[in-house]
Amino acid sequence: MSVLVVGSVALDTVSTPFGQVEEALGGSACYFATSASFFTSVSLVAVTGGDFPQEHLDFLASRGIDLDGLQTASGKTFRWAGKYEYDLNEAHTLDTQLNVFEAFDPELPDHYRDAEFVFLANIHPELQLKVLQQVRQPKLVALDTMNFWIEGSRDSLLKTLKHVDLLMINEAEARQLAEEANLVQAARKIQAMGPKSLVVKRGEYGVLMFHDGHVFSAPAYPLEEVFDPTGAGDTFGGGFMGYLASTGDASVENMRRAVVVGSAMASFTVEKFSLDRLRSLEFGTIQERFQMFKALTDFGDLV
Repeated sequence: MSVLVVGSVALDTVSTPFGQVEEALGGSACYFATSASFFTSVSLVAVTGGDFPQEHLDFLASRGIDLDGLQTASGKTFRWAGKYEYDLNEAHTLDTQLNVFEAFDPELPDHYRDAEFVFLANIHPELQLKVLQQVRQPKLVALDTMNFWIEGSRDSLLKTLKHVDLLMINEAEARQLAEEANLVQAARKIQAMGPKSLVVKRGEYGVLMFHDGHVFSAPAYPLEEVFDPTGAGDTFGGGFMGYLASTGDASVENMRRAVVVGSAMASFTVEKFSLDRLRSLEFGTIQERFQMFKALTDFGDLV
């Protein structure tokens, strides 16, 4: 089964203590789609300006990503500039130029509307809802959001969440959305808003998934070198949803495996800037790292 992603395509300028890149390929939809493409076919809905480099389009197409939903508007492509200090969990935004993304109005090609697995990346919740109104009978809808929408468009976000199966946000956003300091209680409140499942991304501390009163925890992979955490969360989402779509199985047992798959994909992304590590990644290497994740938490039986 294929997966549909609606989000941003961007040109990122990023600086970390370990180097920098200028106007590199970025955006939530690009990280998600590239990651998911290792497991299943992907349809992408986003917008670029006329200045978007052909080489980036060629790369996305080389991953088998369906770009029929990628609009080209008159103007410049969305740009983001950020900086990380040694605490790589926190990005410091230096510049945001929405450009054509500011007027983005997602319209799905007809053959996208039968998508069974849908990922609504971080865009205005009203646009996320508009996308859902165009999809016919999705099997699983997952949504990502951020503090900006939680604070400034809360009513729209709550309306959209009623139509979502799974919410994927970070720890601070979960507490902000639930208005609750305790993460377990926050999860319970968020699930009452609509999503049956909640995936909480915790950066270098791993991932928590809440579903039907149960909690699943997966660690982050201990890496010797981390160059750029940009896009790690969207890469996680791509691995998670791509794996689910490839199996056609949205059971909680399979979602546990999907959490580890997503974590493995995110661990590759941070090893280089932009999507450079994913460009050279092979599926066998993903399988090896999945097994390494299993070994991290295999402690046998109590005797």
